[in-house]
Amino acid sequence: MSIDVAAPTFEHHRHALGIGVPAPRISWKTRAPAGWTQIAYELEVTRSGDVTTVSVEDSDSVLRDWPSAPLASRERAVVRVRVTGDDGSVSGWSEPAAVETGLLAPDDWSAMAVGANWNENPLSDERRPSVLRRDFSARGGLASARLYVTAHGVYEVEINGRRIGDDAMSPGWTPYRQKLRYYTYDVTDEISPGANAIGAWLGDGWYRGRMGWRGGFRNIFGTDLSLLAQLELRYADGTTETIATDGDWRAAPSPILHSGNYDGETYDARIAAELPGWSRPGYDASGWSRVVAAHRDPATLTAPEGPPVRCTQEVAPVELLTTPSGRRVLDFGQNLVGRPRFRVSGRAGDIVRFRTAEVLQKGEIYTRPLRDAKSTDAYILAGSGVEEWEPRFTFHGFRYAEVDWPGEAAALDAAVAAGDIVARVYHTDMERTGWFESSNALVDRLHENVVWSMRGNFLDIPTDCPQRDERIGWTGDLQVFAPTASFLYDVSGMLSSWLKDVAIEQLPDGTVPWYVPVIPADKQWTPIRPGAAWGDVAAFTPWTLYERFGDTRILSDQYQSARKWVDLLERLAGEDRLWDEGFQLGDWLDPAAPPEDPADATTDRYLVATAYFARSADRVARMAEVLGLTDDHARYAKLAAEVRTAFTATYLLPDGRMTSDAQTAYSLAIAFDLVPDEVLASAGARLAALVEQAGHRIATGFVGTPLVSDALTVTGHADAAYDLLLETEAPSWLYAVVQGGTTIWERWDSLRPDGTVNPGSMTSFNHYALGAVADWMHRTVAGLAPAAPGYRAIRFAPKPGGGFTHARAAHETPYGRAEIAWRLDGETLRVDVTVPTGSTATVQLPGGETFEVGSGSHSLEGAWARPLGTA
Repeated sequence: MSIDVAAPTFEHHRHALGIGVPAPRISWKTRAPAGWTQIAYELEVTRSGDVTTVSVEDSDSVLRDWPSAPLASRERAVVRVRVTGDDGSVSGWSEPAAVETGLLAPDDWSAMAVGANWNENPLSDERRPSVLRRDFSARGGLASARLYVTAHGVYEVEINGRRIGDDAMSPGWTPYRQKLRYYTYDVTDEISPGANAIGAWLGDGWYRGRMGWRGGFRNIFGTDLSLLAQLELRYADGTTETIATDGDWRAAPSPILHSGNYDGETYDARIAAELPGWSRPGYDASGWSRVVAAHRDPATLTAPEGPPVRCTQEVAPVELLTTPSGRRVLDFGQNLVGRPRFRVSGRAGDIVRFRTAEVLQKGEIYTRPLRDAKSTDAYILAGSGVEEWEPRFTFHGFRYAEVDWPGEAAALDAAVAAGDIVARVYHTDMERTGWFESSNALVDRLHENVVWSMRGNFLDIPTDCPQRDERIGWTGDLQVFAPTASFLYDVSGMLSSWLKDVAIEQLPDGTVPWYVPVIPADKQWTPIRPGAAWGDVAAFTPWTLYERFGDTRILSDQYQSARKWVDLLERLAGEDRLWDEGFQLGDWLDPAAPPEDPADATTDRYLVATAYFARSADRVARMAEVLGLTDDHARYAKLAAEVRTAFTATYLLPDGRMTSDAQTAYSLAIAFDLVPDEVLASAGARLAALVEQAGHRIATGFVGTPLVSDALTVTGHADAAYDLLLETEAPSWLYAVVQGGTTIWERWDSLRPDGTVNPGSMTSFNHYALGAVADWMHRTVAGLAPAAPGYRAIRFAPKPGGGFTHARAAHETPYGRAEIAWRLDGETLRVDVTVPTGSTATVQLPGGETFEVGSGSHSLEGAWARPLGTA
């Protein structure tokens, strides 16, 4: 087998165009014979025709230092790598990869934020957006052209009548006052010698559209709708020209009559028919309005750290229903996030309308869970033959769509049969990195539901739900789900960016908001107060990303935010080290909590708070140790030990029972290493007894549910964890699967056994948090986990149970594909593992046998004392 080195990558980008890092770290993956180990590498860097080669003695291949002088703004470099092994072998050069910086300094920007200037009602949800344009000329001899663009609102750009890019809902959602993301596009092939034109569509998006529940708030970040674009033309003779948004641009009312994240979009194609060629050169824009400039400090403009939102899949309807009331409803067979796309013919003024929902009740689409989100898209036909349309600036969470279609009833049937209607799935275009399958079809469907809920809720930011009048970045949801997310997808860039937003929104005293970016809300959430599990995202999630991706820079970037949070908790707890005062959500949505008070759980909310205090202090101590902050490591390790002692003395009885004799209490104490060794077995036994007492149905809320399976497993009760996983009666993970759910629900019984929807106001059918159990499935059922940051070392430790006869997991680590597949063959357990080049692994079989293995594929087997039936 030869040594094959893949093209390098830069930071956490798959496509490194317009990045914001002048000295980007470099990673590569190597495929080599089993046991081969890199001892050195060479990097060849080509910049402006100059080639330099740097040799480094190093066995690692992930996030290695940039070997040259920092890149300047707009600078492009091409990099190749080759590696040397411990046997003296040398690979060939990898394929080249290009990296190009964006605009790194505020004075690189000459563009202004410009938009239409006409009277509108700032309190309306039906403000009509604008389109903008201008003509420009280009000379012959163009070498390259780059478009740098962002907006107050959301945008799509066209040059010479062609859409630029395939991203959606850009520039996404950040704390706009302090940080506005821009994107870079290579538009070289779109520019012609002579006359050209550039145009842009704008929409409200998160910037000025309605956000929040109970009527929400408008214009949170501003009332304007503005484009900020800078097109730079670079010629072969070394000269440049810049076409930037300024007073020469013109604006006109858009064919989009109104658009919003919650309510949907209405488009009048008759108006579009009146604007033929509006983004092409030579268009007569004499009737268009002059634009006005809005304020935007260029110091707030930032390059992306992760991929944008894109369409990643199209889903065709599986059935066309006629409801009891005679309405026509499309069933796409999958609860998804995106928007419809269709082809239609009809008369001018005919309307196609899609009204979406996640569920049916009594045979009709049921929209009450959407609350004030209208979730309706409408298209008014121009009457110009076959017309094709998809909303631009909205997204919906839906499985069903009630459709109004022009013509006879059979016309809709014909359109469905012809494939003229699809649902297009949108989310941040992260690379898929994790897979799981087993002998249990229900568990496999549960895992698929987790994946779909993650896809739907990782739309630029990690949201709680994608369908109702909310869709915000709840910090607690992400904190509990980050380990699962980091296995399923490469979230390193997306979440490192979002964690910086957490730090931006963090209050001066260290308080972390309930959700990021921050929007106004009712009195329960305003003013912002510190809350356990939610605020702890500042300490937990950077550590999770470090464990999974091996990036110490995430720790250094977030260290002050994490430290400030723990310092706040230290002040709130005082000398007794107990966080036992103030508002807390506790074990939110405990099934035993009354509907009117989801925080009134069976576990003491201050037990939850103090446990999280201890764990966050420990996380900060570990961060400090990795970063070489010796004094801080000692200080926070001491603080963590003090909180642990206080927790044990207050909440743990001498016999191993907890003062809150509830599953979440034990799960927290065990999973967070707060139980002394001498009573750990007793605490685990009591937890297992409580699980049995509850009939293996879920008796934990938001905090306990992600931890209970691990707490059972580490105390020797994996059988109880399997019983919990496999229960099908509500509340349980598989209840939703048995009920036909295709995503993770917010409530265990969002849909009741009689087919009616839970009457609570919080009844989302796409809420990833309770899917955090998938991380346990990956690590325990299949048996694949990191044993060192970034999977430099891997732990394979399957624990068969629950009647499973086989399971498999694969993860694309920073070093390459790691995989495990095990199968029970009578009383023998057969295990096959694959270790990527650059990693090592430990394989631990249930009987206690342990094997150290290097890279390559390995097959092992061991005795299995308890033959299990098929599942």
